[in-house]
Amino acid sequence: MSELFDAVDALLASRAVLPPPAERKRLRAAHGLTIDEVATALKVRRATVSGWESGKTEPRPPERDAYARLLDKLAELYPAAPAAPAPDAAVPTLAEARALSAGEPSEAAAMTATENTPLPVAAAPAAASRPACTARPSSTSRRPGAKEAAPAGTPAGGADPRFENGPLAVVDVEDGQVLAYCIGGLVLDVPAKTLPALVEWTLTEARLGAPKLSGPGKDADPLLVLTPSALERYGLPVALSEQERLAGRIPEGHKVVKQLARGDWQLTKRGFGPWARIYRPAQGSERACVQLCIPAWHALDSRHWGSAAELPPADLARVLGTYAARVMTPRGSTAVTGLELMTALHPPTRASAPDADGKRRSEHNPGSLGKDPVDCAPCEAPDGHPVLADLPRFHVRGPDEKLFEEAYDWARPMTDDECLRSHLVGIDVNMAFAAGANGLPVGLGAPTHVRNPVFDPKLPGSWLVDLSHVDLSRVRVGKEWADLDGALLPSPFTPKGERPMGPAWYATPTVAYAAELGYQVAPIEAHVRYENGRYLDGWYTRLRDAYLATMADLGVTADLDPVDFLAAMDGYKDRDPELAIVVSAVKATVKGGLGKLRERPRGEGWRPGAPWRALSRPTWRPDIRAAVISRTRINLHRKIVKHAAVAGQYPVAILSDCVVYAAGGPSPLDFLPYREGKPLPGGFKLGINPGLVKHEGTQSVLWGEGVREQFTAPALNLARYIKDGAVTDADNGE
Repeated sequence: MSELFDAVDALLASRAVLPPPAERKRLRAAHGLTIDEVATALKVRRATVSGWESGKTEPRPPERDAYARLLDKLAELYPAAPAAPAPDAAVPTLAEARALSAGEPSEAAAMTATENTPLPVAAAPAAASRPACTARPSSTSRRPGAKEAAPAGTPAGGADPRFENGPLAVVDVEDGQVLAYCIGGLVLDVPAKTLPALVEWTLTEARLGAPKLSGPGKDADPLLVLTPSALERYGLPVALSEQERLAGRIPEGHKVVKQLARGDWQLTKRGFGPWARIYRPAQGSERACVQLCIPAWHALDSRHWGSAAELPPADLARVLGTYAARVMTPRGSTAVTGLELMTALHPPTRASAPDADGKRRSEHNPGSLGKDPVDCAPCEAPDGHPVLADLPRFHVRGPDEKLFEEAYDWARPMTDDECLRSHLVGIDVNMAFAAGANGLPVGLGAPTHVRNPVFDPKLPGSWLVDLSHVDLSRVRVGKEWADLDGALLPSPFTPKGERPMGPAWYATPTVAYAAELGYQVAPIEAHVRYENGRYLDGWYTRLRDAYLATMADLGVTADLDPVDFLAAMDGYKDRDPELAIVVSAVKATVKGGLGKLRERPRGEGWRPGAPWRALSRPTWRPDIRAAVISRTRINLHRKIVKHAAVAGQYPVAILSDCVVYAAGGPSPLDFLPYREGKPLPGGFKLGINPGLVKHEGTQSVLWGEGVREQFTAPALNLARYIKDGAVTDADNGE
């Protein structure tokens, strides 16, 4: 009998009544639940729950019964607000409104509508004649052959009612109608006929934007992405001329720029380019600013965004919306966004406590870089910096004058034993530079010059010290001393892996590693920063979480064992090419953001010895960049030494975060010393987390020797080509 009851319960569960998709999302958000939390509780994928909330899919037993139970309980806790009664007639649905405007019977329109979406009712009767933003069923606005407007995995809009339609919209023109594709499948009708009107509509009616990432910070301005058809509609060129491309903007005399000026709108100093910012001066705490992204003007660099610029509007909204939800609303290139993320997480100022009159004032926000730039130390300055203006012309600074912390570019000839092996296997450190930033103390203020200092591994700075006495043939690994073949190891102190010849400038992590290897260090002088902190921790955490969440959507999770991890990584980009674009953009945000800390002149009529625009930023901090690169290189060398001490294997080539070993098989498991599924403590470990490694590529040893013979370069860096094996004459300056 119990079996019959179970069967009946299952039958009822298969028909469990569920609220509409929008109500499902409302109930989840009302209880403060994330999609990930619901997915974990129901033991389904995140994309599955997202599909249920967008109406793309419906749950099936046995998950349907559990999902219905969850929604029923939430409905008891958070009943829907009663609909405001209309004075004369019921509010028409979207389909009915469209049918009436077209002269069709409302019944027929109701049959064609995807769902009964009520038109918004404005508080003022005057505004009711034109809805602020009209949600269109995706099926009525979809381009032929395009994906639906709410592909699985699209993050929902923010809970903040000011930004209920998400951080951004892709503006397109379809059949003469201007449409704004938002995240989560929402499509808005855009009434604006001109670009100034579009900006005004965005700020007053579109409900676009994103809440601030930090308490003292600012909300993110709405982002509009203009497709070529939208450019035509608003009088902008579909492509920039060669002169405009070099200038990075359209002329100030362009008719659209004049339209904006007549509407009291202003542009930043960069003008109207691929990432234009249109604003009016802030009134108190109220900002009036809209950012434009124009893919047709190469706003989305294909090296980082792949084919994003060619995607249909709904899919482009999904890609940029996912990035915006997990990282931040793009503010320019991935490099610019990476730098802006640092500031958004650590704003330079905050409101003070009320004074005697109850007024608050702006004050320095502890833990930030402040609002004013600080000068770097002379050794930290790149060539041409104003602090080096007194140097003789054409003077070339040596290691004892210039801090040169860069990533590895090192290779060596293979030994006879390595030549007898079958394969060269490359492994790559995930998010290596992000991992290098995690937990790293960096200077927050100006440097202090010290003579004959006592080295302090916890004090950020640049140190002039002689490390030429460090012998890699005998080093301390952990608490034990190990004898290694030092000739097969790169020096940890120089990017080219060459042993230093005398005193040189190093960042704190490099000098600390020399002491860790068991050698004395005696700095001659230093530029140290007594005001310091772990400024990049929040930046690392946000980018790490964005990377891991997106990789999990692609089927690569942090709990996989080595074999399953390698299998999951094989072809992961093909499972969802759009999310693969997001992964690429997140990684580019890390490297680009750190690169911006030492941005060089970009045209601007600059001459050596004169300041350039980037120097006016408090985030122009070459010392922070040097410290992160130093720690990243040291982290990699530490793993290489541990591997050599235990497995007796040495790298053949290293390029940045990629290391190549000769192995007896094509897999990383053919040389990584896993024991009973457990990796070598302190060595390389396969996995998706930042700092762990993945398979970069495999080629044969014969391929490697053939490349060396072809280009007659005994130190040719094979790590550069291990991924696909393609080597060209141009790569080697031939």
